[in-house]
Amino acid sequence: MTACAIEPAAEHEDDDAPRAGCTITADGSYAARLASAGDCWFPERWTLDGPEPYAVPLPAHQPEEPGTEVQPMGDGRVLICRPTDGRHVFSLLYPTGPGTGELLLGAVQCPDERTRLRLLPPAPGGDKAYALAVGPRSSAVWLVAGGAFGPEQLAEVPGRCSGGVWLERGGRMLALDRESGGRTKAVVVDLERGGEVSPLLQITDDSDDRLLLADPDSGLLLIRSDAPSPGRERLGWGVLGSTLPVRFPECLRMPDCAVTPFAIQPGQVLTPEGCGVALRIDGPVGGRVGVWRPAERQVRHLPAPEGWLTGAGWWSREGLLQLPYATAEVGCGVARWETPVTEAPQRDAGPDSNCGYRRAGATSHDGAAQDHRPDPALTEAPSAPARTRPVPLQQAPLGGLVTN
Repeated sequence: MTACAIEPAAEHEDDDAPRAGCTITADGSYAARLASAGDCWFPERWTLDGPEPYAVPLPAHQPEEPGTEVQPMGDGRVLICRPTDGRHVFSLLYPTGPGTGELLLGAVQCPDERTRLRLLPPAPGGDKAYALAVGPRSSAVWLVAGGAFGPEQLAEVPGRCSGGVWLERGGRMLALDRESGGRTKAVVVDLERGGEVSPLLQITDDSDDRLLLADPDSGLLLIRSDAPSPGRERLGWGVLGSTLPVRFPECLRMPDCAVTPFAIQPGQVLTPEGCGVALRIDGPVGGRVGVWRPAERQVRHLPAPEGWLTGAGWWSREGLLQLPYATAEVGCGVARWETPVTEAPQRDAGPDSNCGYRRAGATSHDGAAQDHRPDPALTEAPSAPARTRPVPLQQAPLGGLVTN
């Protein structure tokens, strides 16, 4: 047993992002969730890369607690994290004929009851899994699956951290949102250099700047910050490795709604502005799905499928958005949407262009009116992405960060 915390996965006091109904591997091959059978809970693995999705139940010898976390691995096994008696116990589950096989990996015990531990998002490659233990004054990154000798602490970061975004496909650079000195700023942890920490986002000195999503192919970043509206957080976007301001599109401001990006279209290496971004929109009328591209000035709204595993989904390189769902009639289903790309005009990102860049450190706003109506063209085949100049970050020291 190695030495770090305990809490339900559904709510985390240090990470207020809404939880998804299931967890999907980085390549979209597998998903895992806790499914219910009456008052009981059990892990379930979904296979997504075949002709039709199918689910395999993985019940253990006793029902799981509602706060138990599960995560799919790239080989089809499912990592489970069980809080018990002040520890987190990690095992790999896999189907064995009529039963469930279980490989015990070890446990992590936190130094005190104030420390909280949760699994980080699935790492690229799918052969390793990581967890973040958040204490009163520091946070630790743990390798909990894929190591040689059980759970291993890889890094300790001063300050309380939340979030967790992988910046490249090697599983080396991990972005975390670190709270320190009353402000939250995204930082990068290099897991191959002893947990070396570098700054990632610094929009203004007094702003809270969080990284929500990143696409390793295009470098597109989705950011939440109160820099443009002190005290009120807004969604913005930029491009990794660039030096111009983050943009905060007006169409992503939705009164009385919480908007959370949950998937970015991969493979758009030279066209970050053409990447599709899937949005979870939670409001007074319930949850729905939005589709947005940085090159567009509107959010296209999709009807969420009945039984959607809320907040879960993935994109194909061709622009197919896929949303997993489960109902009484369909225990394992995937709704697929082909989302068209609107051709965007080429724009000069110079200081006098309509992008709103006036000075170094300025934030930018798209002034177009919001359009929240369902788009009838959402089932048409996508056209080629618009080749527009990437709009990058301003004072964030990202250049050369993931080139080694």
